Amino acid sequence: MAKNLVVYFSVYGTAKNIAEEIARQTGADIMEIEPAVPYDSNRDHYSALAKLAKKEHDEDMRPAMKNEIPVAEYDNIFIGYPMWWYTFPMILYTFFDKYDFSGKTIIPFNTHKGSGDGGTYRTIKRLEPNATVLEGLPVEMTAAERGDPERIKQWLMRICPNL
Repeated sequence: MAKNLVVYFSVYGTAKNIAEEIARQTGADIMEIEPAVPYDSNRDHYSALAKLAKKEHDEDMRPAMKNEIPVAEYDNIFIGYPMWWYTFPMILYTFFDKYDFSGKTIIPFNTHKGSGDGGTYRTIKRLEPNATVLEGLPVEMTAAERGDPERIKQWLMRICPNL
């Protein structure tokens, strides 16, 4: 039987909400990508976070991860994140650089404020050419705050009915 893992990065909790709902519906294990230097999760400081995210993106930074993710132990890996500057946060590049996804199935999902997936699913395919990347699920921020269980259920039934 295939082993499933939901991995997510979330500062404001929206990607976490979707990750938890996916884990609940699939029975998958769940782990958070934790930055070595935590980001400010106070939404009142959004401008500072946006400025930092842009700096990381513009300088092609790879923020360090605090924790290890046992990717090798799993067959199917859901990977979730918020959109930052029309792409995924740079710590996702750290994550993809660090682990070998050869032979794995990657199932991306993200939260956004209107940018959809911003092309990040194609980026994952490019970064992980030896993995199978399934159709992702972009979730608008307000729906993500609710967890969007029905939409997640429909998506899961469509892309991986045997999970």
